[in-house]
Amino acid sequence: MAAHDPVEQKYVYDFAEGNKDLKDLLGGKGANLAEMTNLGLPVPPGFTITTEACKAYLTTGREPDGLAAQIEAHLESLEREMGRRLGDPDDPLLVSVRSGAKFSMPGMMETVLNVGLNDRSVVGLSNQAGGNDRFAWDSYRRLIQMFGKTVCEVPGEEFEHALDEIKRAKGTHNDLDLDADDLRGLVDAYKQIFAKHTGREFPQEPREQLDLAIRAVFDSWNAERAVLYRRQERIPADLGTAVNVVTMVFGNLGPDSGTGVAFTRDPGSGAQGIYGDYLANAQGEDVVAGIRNTVPLQELEQLDKTSYDQLLGIMARLEEHYKDLCDIEFTIERGKLWMLQTRVGKRTAAAAFVIAGQLVDEGLIDLDEALHRVNGAQLAQLMFPRFQLDHEFEPVAKGIGASPGAASGKVVFTSARAVELAAEGESVILVRRETNPDDLNGMIAAKGILTSRGGKTSHAAVVARGMGKTCVSGADELDVNVPAKKFTVGDHVVSEGDVVSIDGTTGKVYLGEVPVMPSEVVQYFEGELDPENTDDALVRAVHRIMTHADGARRLRVRTNADTGADAARARRFGAEGIGLCRTEHMFLGDRRELVERLILASGERERDDALAALLPLQRADFIEIFREMDGLPVTVRLIDPPLHEFLPPLEQLAVNVAVAQERGEDVAKEEALLAAVRRMHEENPMLGLRGVRLGLVIPGLFAMQVRAIAEAAVAVVRDGGTACPEIMVPLVGAVQELETVRAEAERIIAEVAGDSGVEVLIGTMIEVPRAALTAGQIAEAAEFFSFGTNDLTQMGWGFSRDDVEGAFFWRYLELGIFGISPFESIDTDGVGRLVRIAAEEGRAARPGLKLGVCGEHGGDPDSVHFFHSVGLDYVSCSPFRVPVARLEAGRAAITTTGSDSR
Repeated sequence: MAAHDPVEQKYVYDFAEGNKDLKDLLGGKGANLAEMTNLGLPVPPGFTITTEACKAYLTTGREPDGLAAQIEAHLESLEREMGRRLGDPDDPLLVSVRSGAKFSMPGMMETVLNVGLNDRSVVGLSNQAGGNDRFAWDSYRRLIQMFGKTVCEVPGEEFEHALDEIKRAKGTHNDLDLDADDLRGLVDAYKQIFAKHTGREFPQEPREQLDLAIRAVFDSWNAERAVLYRRQERIPADLGTAVNVVTMVFGNLGPDSGTGVAFTRDPGSGAQGIYGDYLANAQGEDVVAGIRNTVPLQELEQLDKTSYDQLLGIMARLEEHYKDLCDIEFTIERGKLWMLQTRVGKRTAAAAFVIAGQLVDEGLIDLDEALHRVNGAQLAQLMFPRFQLDHEFEPVAKGIGASPGAASGKVVFTSARAVELAAEGESVILVRRETNPDDLNGMIAAKGILTSRGGKTSHAAVVARGMGKTCVSGADELDVNVPAKKFTVGDHVVSEGDVVSIDGTTGKVYLGEVPVMPSEVVQYFEGELDPENTDDALVRAVHRIMTHADGARRLRVRTNADTGADAARARRFGAEGIGLCRTEHMFLGDRRELVERLILASGERERDDALAALLPLQRADFIEIFREMDGLPVTVRLIDPPLHEFLPPLEQLAVNVAVAQERGEDVAKEEALLAAVRRMHEENPMLGLRGVRLGLVIPGLFAMQVRAIAEAAVAVVRDGGTACPEIMVPLVGAVQELETVRAEAERIIAEVAGDSGVEVLIGTMIEVPRAALTAGQIAEAAEFFSFGTNDLTQMGWGFSRDDVEGAFFWRYLELGIFGISPFESIDTDGVGRLVRIAAEEGRAARPGLKLGVCGEHGGDPDSVHFFHSVGLDYVSCSPFRVPVARLEAGRAAITTTGSDSR
């Protein structure tokens, strides 16, 4: 090679060349196959084609230069190691071609088994198996079925119909009752289906099968279901998938063979023990597809004790090596155990907390790593209610509790119907014999999933656990008839639209809607469960990890609360103050009449009378809140929305007045109100007379509120309490606005507070882009900033949340313009940059400036991490999300290594 010749990029790695830390390059499956190979575990030989090859292929539409030659070289090496050639007619080597992205995407991408079989090698395979014709032809029909559907887009249901026809003719419902002649006939039927849809015969050249299967796996990265799953799980779209080419081992050789999936701990509860499913005389796809009901893994001990004991030893070794729950796929070929995959297993939210605590106790990880292993989304799931059961609710069926939770809804039998009804606001339960990757849309839309087949490792179970959806699988008492849109259980017939309830913890299925009760985690946060005196492993684990998070975090967590009751609950949930008290909520209900008096005031005296009537009401509201938050800061936002929002809609009021006039009624008051509404009407009130502008235009309005806040604080202090009020001026865009309001506020506070010792901070809400960009100026008049990220997002993007989410966000998400709604998780590049600029320039002008956030982003896990990185002092969110923010603030503060918590 010349000195300047470029070094050829390496696209293919033998299993012995990789390790578990190369997930970016080899994908999760390939990296872990390599790791197990290096540990000396029984892994079938093979090689991995890297994610870099996939990305190059997807970018150019063709395989990158050098890939074909590298595959050929590794295939020849594999053939030498095995002493067989791919597709050899007399002694064939067969391989599986399997996807494997960095992050687990169960069932979302493609797999093809038995690659290398053709009309000649099927005979050689039978001879390898000691003349087992049934096994050979069963393997061949599986190849045609998987290759046809995966590589050539032949409708999978046509293969299923052909299989059902042969079973019907045989008088059986069980695949295992089909003999070699039946399967030979099925192969012929499958070939005809393949030719009908592709216009060509099934490919007989083994290398062509391999190449087409590899390309199909690459292409499956951008399949609709994979894209949807990545979006749901927030997996980046530019990672690509690796491809694993693995020597076939066979679990369908007879009763001394089989396949299974094992977990080193219960992925549903976190309990230690032996968990998994086993299926004799089957290939691996049969387990995860849920097409046959499995037996518990423990039964393998009676079927093959040697393999069972070896498997338990490997499970223990893998868990200690990975220091986490491991999800393992294995095959037994005539008494020989083979490990096909391991990965850090998906688990329910409850299991995540329990397992993290257990691993700390076992000395495998420390508390920082335990905190890294859980997340706020999981904690939020644990706070959902559960069923409140009594003697009136008897289950009609029981399956396997595959993913915990309590879900009630209308029964639907197709994913399309689930999406349709969910879009109309209905809660639905998706009922299927078994789910498959094409059901992902419906699974996302449904409140829960119920299947009559499958176990804890079926497609429905694994995907539901990953999404935090309630799932009951393997409820085999259910006779599900999808075409007829009904299922039968005992004497009950449940049709589409009927309501059922499913319990993903117990696996029980109920007719009708079952009432719910608070979760034990909420009871813990409410102080109703003592974590030191309970047998509940989940509560103990949550308490332990939350305590560590609180000790680790720098960000404080406040709440958004407008009433004493909300404030009290938030404080029980761990809130360290109120970051947003919305005063406009205090003008609703019976007080609307006073607001009308204020708006309709014809002169200064009438306006002052209306404000005087509002003052004691506002004062009483603040006294209640200050007492509940005794000693903690309370940020009160002065009235923000335009006053006309407190009045009837213009169109409705105009119609009412016209009708009353037609009837000859006295409508003088209504006419005056209508005139005021017309006078104040704005085409775009969110960008009009509101916030600080309203306070400057309506004399006395802000003064009344400031006086009420100061008088309430003084009253609480004189009663022996402590009040720490902070007055926040909304919608400031220029420092002069804030200076004007502040001058009046300071005069009133000095007058009211006197020598009481009450101190009141005055700051502003940064919600107008101009405020963020002139933060250095505004900080000269502000003692604190609170970022109103809802409005900052609306104004930064130039769209209204109320109008656009249903109008076009779905399309933006579909096109990948948004990975997630910017109202749900902060847009760090745009709106986040405004926050960063304002924080830096504000603190440069006033070093002691207090910084917080009070938009909905304050309770979003990803956004909390961003606010920590920017250097804010606190986040504020709804009471229910306070524990989530506390947890994520702790996670943001720790320097972590180890597994990704995705």
